[in-house]
Amino acid sequence: MHHTLREIAKVGVGLLIADIICGLWLSSAGLFPLTLLGITWSASMLVPGIVFDLALILLLAHCGWGMKLPISSPSERWLLIFVGLIFLAVALLHLVRLMFGIEIILSGAVIPLWLSWFGVIIAGYLSYSSFHFARRGRQ
Repeated sequence: MHHTLREIAKVGVGLLIADIICGLWLSSAGLFPLTLLGITWSASMLVPGIVFDLALILLLAHCGWGMKLPISSPSERWLLIFVGLIFLAVALLHLVRLMFGIEIILSGAVIPLWLSWFGVIIAGYLSYSSFHFARRGRQ
């Protein structure tokens, strides 16, 4: 299981790098604004997207190449607990958005409500995994 999670993290890093390259290429080719899956992407959304992708790359690179499983040191355990709390908060915020139908507009683009289902599932799973590995390291 540990090996599989590391490999998934490595694939995720590759996908995020491809996302950054595609965004830069679309911007340089003048193809913005672009509507995809009901979301209109503009050039003004490029920099925040790249910053977000870079943050995810750092987290996934640490999990894929740097973190040794099972966890043995208290600092790694606290890192997993901290990351688990962040992912739990993200999952709960997506759930609240779904429950109350909150509309989110980023740079003039309305983010479809159905995208929050992915946020609940993915962030919830990442939160569970983080807490699971933090607890296993304690035993």
